[in-house]
Amino acid sequence: MSLSPLASPTDTIMGADACLAALAAEFSPAALLTGADVPARNLQDTSYLPAVRPLAVVRPDSAEGVATAMRICGAHGVAVVPQGGLTGLTGGAHPIAGAVMISLERFSGIEELDPASATMTVRAGTPLEVIQKAADEAGFFIALDLGARGSCQIGGNLSTNAGGNRVIRYGMAKEMVLGLQYVLPDGTLITGLNKMLKNNAGYDLKQLFLGSEGTLGIITRAVLRLHPKPGCTHAALCGVDSYEDVVKLLGAARRGLGPMLSAFEVMWPDYWQVATVRVKGVRAPVDGAHAFYVLIEMQGLDEAIDGARFQSWIESVFEAGIIADAAVSQSMGDVGAFWRTRDACAEFGTVLGPHSAFDIGLPVTAMDDFANACRARLAAELPNMLSVYYGHIGDGNLHIVALSEGAAVQPMAEICAIVYDTVRAFGGTISAEHGIGLLKKPYLGYTRSAEELALMARLKAALDPAHLLNPGKVFDPATGDRA
Repeated sequence: MSLSPLASPTDTIMGADACLAALAAEFSPAALLTGADVPARNLQDTSYLPAVRPLAVVRPDSAEGVATAMRICGAHGVAVVPQGGLTGLTGGAHPIAGAVMISLERFSGIEELDPASATMTVRAGTPLEVIQKAADEAGFFIALDLGARGSCQIGGNLSTNAGGNRVIRYGMAKEMVLGLQYVLPDGTLITGLNKMLKNNAGYDLKQLFLGSEGTLGIITRAVLRLHPKPGCTHAALCGVDSYEDVVKLLGAARRGLGPMLSAFEVMWPDYWQVATVRVKGVRAPVDGAHAFYVLIEMQGLDEAIDGARFQSWIESVFEAGIIADAAVSQSMGDVGAFWRTRDACAEFGTVLGPHSAFDIGLPVTAMDDFANACRARLAAELPNMLSVYYGHIGDGNLHIVALSEGAAVQPMAEICAIVYDTVRAFGGTISAEHGIGLLKKPYLGYTRSAEELALMARLKAALDPAHLLNPGKVFDPATGDRA
């Protein structure tokens, strides 16, 4: 926590002690952890940043408890960092020395599932997979899905506006939110748990907090929009001979499958080699070498009608010469096997070791040119570079994993500089779905204009004039600096 010009170190220590005493008066020992009692899991997220021991971890079991903790910290000038499932990759939930962590892990559970309005009201600490299973058991479908589903929490998903595998059909996380409850930096609890699809009564305030990475408020509850449970799911893993054909295939899928197209994932050969050769338990569904590998998924309503339609469509694009080969699912087991090639990236930390992971956005037509340019720059400017490319190409999102093979210490700063400079040259965004946090903060200006950054600073100053809520994340609002 940075000191204000009027604060001395002694004042800060006294403020921290008084804050801890006030928190201890409000929260039980199970809800307030300090010193050596702070669990190791709360000392860092998954961003490769070094562990930091905070002043304390508060674990409220109610929204009112979150508000109380925020008010106490604000009254004593102590910074607060909200924490969810700690699966973020950019340091948005990373601890700050001298700050209090507010963990939502004990405020978990589904409060209501309303079939008539097709909504589910959930607490922020609820794991995504719990929400998915509850929706499935009730005959509904939660569109959001990502690899960390078992441990990530819905509050963090919404705070980062998570994307995942099915954005091409359902949109980003914010598209599934109808209502929101949140705590402001001054401890005010705002409850707007709207369940109506149409509600244009004034400003749509929830949009300020969806994707703001916990810098404007702490999400405590959400009303999620449910979708009908698919009647059938089919997939194909296609080998494609050129990126031009990948783009043609995407267009054909949009025309031929329409709203049933639920995923369009593309894997470059460098990714495919790591996923199907180095990752144990992943089998290549198609034989031979191809320039690109495309996973297409369709969610339909009727097996007899939509299953036949998918099969007919695959045959049509093969006959048109758009795909060179394809494995088509005959069961949900096949669908799962196809997805394992794409989900193999979750094992890259094990099979490749420490690496830099990127989540960028680009115009679809520019992605292969970008991949070629980025790969060439990394290889030319850094030793022993391996970089692999894959992503949700149907929604303009490309992922990159890059590392210097055999290096004792990874040149992560140099890798980031090259990748993000190439993104800027291609007119892309440095973050498609993972947020900015700490790691991408120096590069935010590559994507946002000075005027946009100034407006962000005005919003931050209006809601958090003391800069106590998740300070230093995304950008530095007091100065407008990004680094």
